[in-house]
Amino acid sequence: MKKVRKPLLLVVSAVLLLATVLAGCSSSNNGNNAASPSASSPASSPASSASGEETPAAAGWVLGSEPLEFSAYAHYGWLDFPADMASVPLWKYLKENKQVNIKAIQAKGNHAQLMATMMADKLPDLIYTDREHPDLDRLYNNGKLVAFDDYLDKYPNLKKYLDNKYVDMLRSPDGKLYKFPNWYTDKPTSTSGYVVNKKIYEELGKPKLETTDDLYAYLVQVKQKYGDEIVPFEPDRTQDGQGIGVLYAAFKEGALYQSLAAALLATVDGDKLTSIFADPAFHESQKFVSKLYREKLISQDMFTQDRGKVLEKLLAGRVAVYAGSSPTTYASQGHYELIKSDPNAGYFMIWPLVKPGLDKTKVYAGGWDALGWNVSVITTEAKDPEKIFAFLDWLTGPEGMTIQFYGPEGKNWQGFDGEGYPIFTDAYDATEVADIQTKNDPVMIAGNSSYIDKAKMKYEGTLPPEKQNWQARWQNEITWPSSNEITEFRTGLEPTADEELGDIRQNMLDLFLQTLSESATAKSDEEVDKILNAANEKAMDLGYQKLLDWRTEKWQANRKTLGLQ
Repeated sequence: MKKVRKPLLLVVSAVLLLATVLAGCSSSNNGNNAASPSASSPASSPASSASGEETPAAAGWVLGSEPLEFSAYAHYGWLDFPADMASVPLWKYLKENKQVNIKAIQAKGNHAQLMATMMADKLPDLIYTDREHPDLDRLYNNGKLVAFDDYLDKYPNLKKYLDNKYVDMLRSPDGKLYKFPNWYTDKPTSTSGYVVNKKIYEELGKPKLETTDDLYAYLVQVKQKYGDEIVPFEPDRTQDGQGIGVLYAAFKEGALYQSLAAALLATVDGDKLTSIFADPAFHESQKFVSKLYREKLISQDMFTQDRGKVLEKLLAGRVAVYAGSSPTTYASQGHYELIKSDPNAGYFMIWPLVKPGLDKTKVYAGGWDALGWNVSVITTEAKDPEKIFAFLDWLTGPEGMTIQFYGPEGKNWQGFDGEGYPIFTDAYDATEVADIQTKNDPVMIAGNSSYIDKAKMKYEGTLPPEKQNWQARWQNEITWPSSNEITEFRTGLEPTADEELGDIRQNMLDLFLQTLSESATAKSDEEVDKILNAANEKAMDLGYQKLLDWRTEKWQANRKTLGLQ
């Protein structure tokens, strides 16, 4: 479930669900602030004078003042950074205006093998991945990561915009900070939910779409009227959870989309985490999915299609209902493409669907995490780790965030107001802005939602709904207010990869993915129950309860840190 990234991804996306366990470790230490895992020194504080008084932190390096070159690698099976910096607006700007040259390392689908090779040979300077990825433990345990504590006062954006209690949740066992979070926030950021094709909806008489029963009836109508021309329900890449996770949340008040994520794979029962395979709501939601599959009301290649194919269908208007952890990115692109030829076409979002009889205010299509989704780490291979940190911190500041979302200063915005937010010009082009955001999305590796979401809505709130940026409108009206905070479930619940619990975790993930596919394509409700019950028995034989107990303990510790107990 990840948004793998935002506004993507937050994704049950691959970021949350498919954190691949990789092996290996090595590379030399060049002496750049790398702390060994046995170190116990506290996080750094401002320098003190002889009298004991704090002295101002030294001025940091200024991005663009001199050339900066570093290698970067995205450790996700579905993502490679672009080989050509000119292919995305943000990186093109950085090269032409900030003297930044990023040398992308591409795995082209062989991420597990490449990472193992790099660990044994030479690591990239920067690695972008899921913040709970087991390979980060391997790098940390082998002293291959650079600590950021000495940089926090020189480059203040992270410290300014992210509450210290959340920063502390990112710290490693030695008390130091090695992970730079992506899309950290102080407010809801979820983009999970349901997108509906406007033209098809109107042609079918705008029927009520509030419950799962309504959805089923609507999909049947779509199938009857359009046949194979239209995909009734598009769940994106189901192997990553996606739309199936959104549907799961509809069947129980308070259900967590996160329950289908690799870092949890459990449901909440009071103060304990219990088996997802035994969850009645999961049984019910999978019966619903399998019914859609049997009746060809859901994408028949949902477990094998790549995301490019999903986007292709959306751009062509061949999807009636689309759901996922972050459908807004692709739906926005599809919306603007469709209205080019037909102003009455496009897509819109609806409030999360619920099982009949449930309180819709207690059902959440997605959740938001104050620490966002992904992280960037700097390895000891980096010659200038402080400058790379300065680059990440700049990305999350007002200038960096504004350029990521609206392009270089001069066209869509000019200068900043008294509150530090961009001043948008009369030449602001919503279509161009949507295109910039979509193209920059794969390289948005350091995002500050606390800043940019306020900036977006300060402008969008002055416009009538039909003129607002598509993503901003539906985030404000639907996805943000219909989500809940899940920070307590998103940190520290991944065991060390090379220990017993790590093996159990991997076995559970493998079993879950197999079971998800088998139950979603089952031939009857009875078969769904049989598959899930058998999976639960097998899980317990493999040590699942031990993992659940350990994760319960870590979860409760998080609640204590966050002041929730």
